[in-house]
Amino acid sequence: MMSGGGGVPVFNLAPNLNVSRLCLGTMTFGEQNTLSQSFQLLDEAYHAGINFFDSAEMYPVPQRAQTWGMSEEYFGHWIKHRNIPRDRLVIATKVAGPSGQMTWIRGGPKSLDATNISQAIDNSLLRMQLDYIDLYQIHWPDRYVPMFGETEYDPVQQYSSISIDEQLDALSRAVNDGKIRYIGLSNETPYGLMKFIQVAEKSSSYPKIVSLQNSYSLLCRTFDSAMAECCHQESISLLAYSPLAMGILSGKYFSHGNGPADARLNLFKGKYSEGESRYNLSNKAIQAAAREYLDIAKTYGLHPVSLAIGHLLLHELIGALLASLFHLLLAQDFTFVSTSC
Repeated sequence: MMSGGGGVPVFNLAPNLNVSRLCLGTMTFGEQNTLSQSFQLLDEAYHAGINFFDSAEMYPVPQRAQTWGMSEEYFGHWIKHRNIPRDRLVIATKVAGPSGQMTWIRGGPKSLDATNISQAIDNSLLRMQLDYIDLYQIHWPDRYVPMFGETEYDPVQQYSSISIDEQLDALSRAVNDGKIRYIGLSNETPYGLMKFIQVAEKSSSYPKIVSLQNSYSLLCRTFDSAMAECCHQESISLLAYSPLAMGILSGKYFSHGNGPADARLNLFKGKYSEGESRYNLSNKAIQAAAREYLDIAKTYGLHPVSLAIGHLLLHELIGALLASLFHLLLAQDFTFVSTSC
């Protein structure tokens, strides 16, 4: 474990790919954050020692035809305007899986076939004004899986999906063309992760999966069962998104009036499927657990954000934490601890 500028630890995610263990997620850029606000957040993160930045072609969220792609565009403008050396940054983005709803993205998108993957990569490079992407991720599987707060698998919902071979072949060609360096998965299941690994092993030309970006926090522990074993045995690092449980673990939603009006779960109430399921504070168990963590932080004189983030940084399978609430993270005095990861 090394330390970057500002004392932020750096993790070796893959050969010649060292990332800060705090990663700035950009999904609010273009919706909640203006261009100037986005620049300010990026400046603060970069000068604090953060070199790892994550985006997606469908961002910002909630996704709309009028704003899609703006998160990548804002990030690209920042790199160019600030004249940041490319080798000082580790840039990750994602291709949207099939949804049928985002008709402004390649008609849906309807599938993750080779054409969609290739077009998505080229378009992301154009929006960010880059020659290559360090980590390219499949945002969610092409096949049906329970996602974004859903917990039970329903076999009736399964549909015909694009083969993993075709997806890996398209990604392999992008690697060979120098457009991407490494690949990862997101919102995957243990079955999906292991199938990708199995198929990748069939051909020496297929790239290896180096990371998994799934939700993980004190309020979301689904990773800790089967998926943790898969990642440990296959030497794959978790990139934990929503480490503050969409801001709940900061404590702000327990303040007067249920938190600021412009807080995400208030501003976009009913528009986040994950917020309405996994992190719905009308669920008494979720609210009770969150309050208990806030009480623990108070008892030990910690900011709730320090408790939530510090706990995850000690997890030996976590490579980095992705958060968009960087103004909260940077305000905390974290004591980074070396682990075996």
